[in-house]
Amino acid sequence: MTMKFPAISGKLPVFMHGADYNPEQWLHDPAILQEDIRLMKLANCNVMSVGIFSWGKLEPEEGVFTWDWLDQVLDLLVKNGIYVWLATPSGARPAWMSEKYPEVLRVEKNRQRNLHGMRHNHCLTSPVYREKVRMMNSKLAERYSFHPAVLGWHVSNEYGGECHCEYCQDAFRSWLKQKYGTLEALNQAWWTTFWSHTFTSWSQVESPAPHGEMMVHGHNLDWRRFVSDQTIDFFRHEIQPLKAVNPDLPCTANMMDLFYGLDYREFAKAVDVVSWDAYPTWHSESSETGVASWFAFNHDLFRSLKKKPFMLMESTPSQTNWQRTSKLKRPGMHRLSSLQAVAHGSDTVQYFQWRKSRGSSEKFHGAVVDHVGHEHTRVFQDVASLGRTLGELTEVLGTTVPAEAAILFDWDNRWAVLDAQGPRNGGIHYEETVVQHYRALWQLGVPTDIIGAFDSLNRYKLLIAPMVYLLREETGRKLTEYVKQGGTLLVTYWSGVVDEHDLCHLTGCPGPLREVTGIWAEEIDSLHDHDHNGLIFQQENPLGLKGSYTVHELCERIHCEGAEILAAYSSDFYAGDPVLTVNRFGEGKAYYLAARVKEDEFYEMLYARIVSETGVLKCLDSTLPKGVSVEMRTDGTHDYLFVLNFSGQEALVDLDDRAYSDLESGQVVQHRLQLPVHGSTVLKRKTLVNV
Repeated sequence: MTMKFPAISGKLPVFMHGADYNPEQWLHDPAILQEDIRLMKLANCNVMSVGIFSWGKLEPEEGVFTWDWLDQVLDLLVKNGIYVWLATPSGARPAWMSEKYPEVLRVEKNRQRNLHGMRHNHCLTSPVYREKVRMMNSKLAERYSFHPAVLGWHVSNEYGGECHCEYCQDAFRSWLKQKYGTLEALNQAWWTTFWSHTFTSWSQVESPAPHGEMMVHGHNLDWRRFVSDQTIDFFRHEIQPLKAVNPDLPCTANMMDLFYGLDYREFAKAVDVVSWDAYPTWHSESSETGVASWFAFNHDLFRSLKKKPFMLMESTPSQTNWQRTSKLKRPGMHRLSSLQAVAHGSDTVQYFQWRKSRGSSEKFHGAVVDHVGHEHTRVFQDVASLGRTLGELTEVLGTTVPAEAAILFDWDNRWAVLDAQGPRNGGIHYEETVVQHYRALWQLGVPTDIIGAFDSLNRYKLLIAPMVYLLREETGRKLTEYVKQGGTLLVTYWSGVVDEHDLCHLTGCPGPLREVTGIWAEEIDSLHDHDHNGLIFQQENPLGLKGSYTVHELCERIHCEGAEILAAYSSDFYAGDPVLTVNRFGEGKAYYLAARVKEDEFYEMLYARIVSETGVLKCLDSTLPKGVSVEMRTDGTHDYLFVLNFSGQEALVDLDDRAYSDLESGQVVQHRLQLPVHGSTVLKRKTLVNV
């Protein structure tokens, strides 16, 4: 069975390797363009993103368009075998527009309109801005949609932020009317009888404001949903003229590392291919495990949004200029971090930026070409070497990640958790909790999808639901049926607390999951940072696990209603009460973890046993050294294993008895693989996968 997607573009059926390119910054020196072409070839680059912030050069004054420079760039690139993601320039508007049409500038929460400047400082609802964007994109599409260099559209850049102007207030009210129909329904959903906040007219409803309303949680949640929907609507507005001219060109919008402000699961439905920008803070600790697992989670999230290969649109070939400490990448790290993206499903490795800017805020951000302007730098050679490696990996292109485990992660749950004013307002650590569970699977070499409440569960043998505070009744029924049909579910504390309106379930926590978990969570205790409790495994528990572990931050007091106790609290007034349980339900099992355990070793041990019990696919049938990950892509005939050393030291990896070869060299690899510090190897084997 083939498990392979077609290349993102038929024009370039290999791994895309390139960068954001800003030739408009160098038009005063024509020799730079010729030199860039020479260097791109030396760096084994085959694609560039062009025009991302070019509005001022494309339309220097209203209604006056200049295309000659862009014509020249595109013609020269494709003549030399280099293709282009052509950008729409809406991420930053020209000064003449802000001066003539101040309504395009954003209004902040305090209702103060911004001055011209920065990026994404524009109202996505403004009729003027929408019309200007439509006109620009129409002209770009008419001129370049069939240009041989153009692979697709890079639409705007890193969408984000919100506006509180009157256009947006009216749009918010219209959005609410469509959702609720009547004020009575809105008042009920927002529970506005609290503090006598009942609305008697739609005109009374405004966006949350620091000098107004910020304490109605349903209101806050719906505003975040509206901002996300309005941004997606603007994206759709942007691509309409592009698709009208050539519907076959794919459109993407580069997303960001676990970005809070937009529901990327919904946004992904509007793009043709998912792309995102990854900037890990490498070398902050002796081991890279924490950073590596965080970004592995992100890669798996973005791959899971459309269940197919994605694009690494931006990364840095060296250091950034905006992190608290901008470290240089150590030898081997550029290859290692780039192959990590490929291992999790990226079919591109692209950078910000190609050539360092000479001035302004990103003049010290890493680039393929430094200010010195030649190829004789360590960074350039790292990039060229990776380009050669990607050229050896073409058969991996389009392959899939065969995950049989999944983690539930939704934006509206995230928004609700962090707005809850609940047990721990000084750091509830929702995202860190999710990634802590993920990290255990990552360390075990278990391919994992990051899914949403509305995704199908059929393919998964194991589903983890950490802190699903916001849980719809229908989601509860879906998870219950999943277990009933033979799935294994693990749910944690602070789950099933509220519904989709952020209204508390009145049936006892974990709400719609109470029956399937076989427990009732009576109350939750919040621990100070210096406090801790303990988890002690019961003698003769079904998992056969032993020992005691530290519990911190959050502890639920739960009662078994059919579930079996696996571990209990060690101290405080609830010592001896259950903290880890299992409930056999139908053909499956539901585990419930009532507290946050501090040690990663606990999660690795627990999931190792559950993975073994459920038969969840592992990349390699061996125990991996700490900090070494093994990721897998497959085409249904061959598996491609990416063995990546994030441990900060040399590592030996024991292989199983199957036949392996090094994909780059073709050499046979047997028994044991030795990896240097920051080492990485891609292995090939015949597949046993059947998913």
